[in-house]
Amino acid sequence: MTGARRAAIVLMQMDTGRAAGVLKQFTEAEAQEIAAEIVRMKRVSPDVAERILLDFHELTSEGKHLAHGGRDVAMGILEASFGSERASGVMDRLASSLAGASFDFLERAEPAQIVSLLEGELAQTVALVLAHLRPQHASAILAGLGSAMRTDVAQAIATMSRATPEAVRIVADTLRERAAAVGAARDTANAIGGIQPLVDIINRADAATERALLDALEARDPELAEEVRSRMLTFADLVKLERRDVQLVLRGIDVTILALAMKGAPDNVTDSIRNNVSERNREMLDDEINASGPARLSQVEEARATIVRVIRDLEAQGIITVRHADEEEYVS
Repeated sequence: MTGARRAAIVLMQMDTGRAAGVLKQFTEAEAQEIAAEIVRMKRVSPDVAERILLDFHELTSEGKHLAHGGRDVAMGILEASFGSERASGVMDRLASSLAGASFDFLERAEPAQIVSLLEGELAQTVALVLAHLRPQHASAILAGLGSAMRTDVAQAIATMSRATPEAVRIVADTLRERAAAVGAARDTANAIGGIQPLVDIINRADAATERALLDALEARDPELAEEVRSRMLTFADLVKLERRDVQLVLRGIDVTILALAMKGAPDNVTDSIRNNVSERNREMLDDEINASGPARLSQVEEARATIVRVIRDLEAQGIITVRHADEEEYVS
């Protein structure tokens, strides 16, 4: 049983005022996760409550626990904790998130199958679907779309507002009926539209798809393209990583790829690479650089994209930390 579910059961034993006092100690994101569990559970049996709430043994043994969940209970606790306006925002995000879980059945389908499934749909509909899938999976699907449709979908992801839970459910139910043989359950990550989901998707695409998509966005909406570029992780961002993180990134990358990626790179980037590989690998890297001749720009870009994908994957796993442009720096 997850920590969020345990916390939800504890809160469900309390009156709204006391529960609100506890919930105020959590962040808004944590509160949303706990509220989601309260909505899902509806009711908790006395046995389960007694087993989990050891600190409340006397209360549960007397049968005084409430053990009722549901939307109204979650909303009441959130309102008492954050006020009506913020509580409504949390519940709206929660409703959209729970509705987005309806796309679970697409997570293990092949990208080509999903491309076929989405054929004939409006760009806004495709964008809604991709925004609720893992960025890596969505990237593969986006790459399989036609050039014009790909640009339409990218623009729709970046500019879409929050979809209503009803709209999400309608789209998911329609696709599920259309693809009953494709489904496979998988826990889904919560996602919404906006610039960042598009950036996450593009960062996982191959160099050719990335270049073509950004060029097409530039032609259609220069301001949007510029904002996307400003948020994208690049090969040069390697210097923003801590020394240990750089070493973790470089550890599994072939020397040939590193040598290609370093061609024409700024000195601070090449120095960062050379200073964070072993002496033996540094010698191999120097040999590879000296032995290699001129390389096509597309080869260099693909080598750099390979390194960027490694950075993104390690960041997604929580192994390394990337300082993004919109994050404030801290001083001690």
